[in-house]
Amino acid sequence: MKLRKLDLGNKLIVAPMADVSDAPFRKIAKDFGAGLTFTPMVSAKGIIDNEFHALRIFAFARDEKPIGVQLLGNNPEYLASTVEELKRYKPDVIDINCGCPVEKVTRHNFGAQLLDDPILMGKMIEAMVNSAGDIPITVKLRLGKSDGKINILETSRVAEESGASAVIVHTRTKDTKYKDDPTWEWLIKVKDHIKIPVIGNGSLFTPQDIKEMIEKTNVDSVMIARGALGNPFIFNRYRALIENGADPGEQSLEEIENVAVKHTRLIAREYPEAVATIKARKNILWYFKHLDGIHQFASIIMRTKSVEGEIKMIHEHVEKLKQNFYPKDDRELIDQKFKERVLFWLNE
Repeated sequence: MKLRKLDLGNKLIVAPMADVSDAPFRKIAKDFGAGLTFTPMVSAKGIIDNEFHALRIFAFARDEKPIGVQLLGNNPEYLASTVEELKRYKPDVIDINCGCPVEKVTRHNFGAQLLDDPILMGKMIEAMVNSAGDIPITVKLRLGKSDGKINILETSRVAEESGASAVIVHTRTKDTKYKDDPTWEWLIKVKDHIKIPVIGNGSLFTPQDIKEMIEKTNVDSVMIARGALGNPFIFNRYRALIENGADPGEQSLEEIENVAVKHTRLIAREYPEAVATIKARKNILWYFKHLDGIHQFASIIMRTKSVEGEIKMIHEHVEKLKQNFYPKDDRELIDQKFKERVLFWLNE
């Protein structure tokens, strides 16, 4: 897939994820073959106001390219100014989020709330495009506000007519959030409706899911979000599937162990010790979510007070797995819990 001068070929895209897609996460994804990663969603106003937190979120190193930045905003003038500021850092893609369904975002008329106002959305996109120069502007969309108010054909056409280089379509509505099955048939309709690239998104957890979405809907690429949590292997497994016709299958226990430790050490290098210890926990648990003993492991990791302690716990957990120490978990139940809520080990 091409976005202006950026050619991703058949490589996949990693979604911007709040408090997840930081530099360590992006590096691991790139190591396993992701074509484009995004920094976490960042406030346009925060960048213009030089807020430290906002500037910290979108910071990236030169060797991370190609990389995208996703903005949260609803003011065309602010967004235009933000894009002008971002150009100094030379991201490869700038995305505007019109799809986040989280209430703390939508109540301020950001994210998926903008789906109800295609006219404003068009003004925002046009302002960004006029400021962007050669940097492609993409738009993250959902199908609509609710099942009774699906307007993805209108919003995708507005994006195209306003100068967007591509649309990313999450195949659920705002009200559905992440519940229920995604509705892929709308991707087919969007592909028939507009000429710019369409990127599919929503509940892609295996290489077979990705291949099926592309073959059934003819989307130009896909964006992986939850499917990449503790699972950077999805990127090279997909590449093997389409290049060699066969998925090499799930990674070995030793490879999971090695990558989990590497990821944890990258987090330790990126953050102060106390922060790194907290941030590493969820990533470690995601790596082992499909193996037995995950709830026992979670109770230990959540009490561990240092990164080195966490790494020691990883090695000890792997040894227990090799010895079949744990009783068999209900894999289907845990998988369903993860899909409903990625922090599946926490009580409601």
